Amino acid sequence: MKKTFSLTHSTIKYPRLIEAVKHEVKKYLKRERNKALPAGADYWAFDCRIGATEAEAEAIHVAEINKRIDGVEQQQLTAFYLEILARPAQRQPREPLADAPLQEGSAPDAEE
Repeated sequence: MKKTFSLTHSTIKYPRLIEAVKHEVKKYLKRERNKALPAGADYWAFDCRIGATEAEAEAIHVAEINKRIDGVEQQQLTAFYLEILARPAQRQPREPLADAPLQEGSAPDAEE
């Protein structure tokens, strides 16, 4: 989705337009996540950008979209650009923490 959302309307009030944009984004994310994954992929990752215009858009994490839309509302912008591109991704295994506590029974000097 690459879209410039207009936040002006003759009869719909500004807060309702903001809520409509959030709902449209939520529906889009759900629709993309429900698509079949290609072989070798674990999940859908999203590359997101938001800004007043396409040229000013900055990269953000998908979890920040609603916060940024709230920021647009606070700034009372009349339009903003939002880009959400889905891509298949594979989870990377986490490296164990060096100072992580040992699990029960795995300690070398565990009492018996």
